[in-house]
Amino acid sequence: MIIRIGLFLISWLTVFLIPKNEFKKYTPVATFASLLVVIESMLAIPFKWWTVKGGLLIKAINDLSLILGPFFIGTIWIFRFTFGKFWLYILTNTVIDLFLAYPINRLMQKLNLYKLVSFKPKHIFYTAMGYTLVIYGYQLFISRPKSSN
Repeated sequence: MIIRIGLFLISWLTVFLIPKNEFKKYTPVATFASLLVVIESMLAIPFKWWTVKGGLLIKAINDLSLILGPFFIGTIWIFRFTFGKFWLYILTNTVIDLFLAYPINRLMQKLNLYKLVSFKPKHIFYTAMGYTLVIYGYQLFISRPKSSN
């Protein structure tokens, strides 16, 4: 539980370093990305992609602490530094997603935060990269200039 709380709090403590206008600008895409991961987390139950000791309440706390902490804030940070530079965005996400799928995933399992069942590290990577493309398109859509008719 301390690890979950720590990850959540550390992530949110970095928000003070993000200019307010950029935080507001990228909050919709971070919210959309978080919603996608919440749906994935919900699908993990019937498809047995991963398990969490302690039942559904602990799984919900575990998932939400990671989604609303490092994932949400990390999305804002990545967009802050890379939006408008597509190849830098892709490269940054590829590196982060590989790191997440392999060493971070291994560490999280050793810390007993979850255990992969039918989901494998490569699935974490491919899913994350799919989200990368979808949310970039979403941010392009919501950032487009408004037409004045």
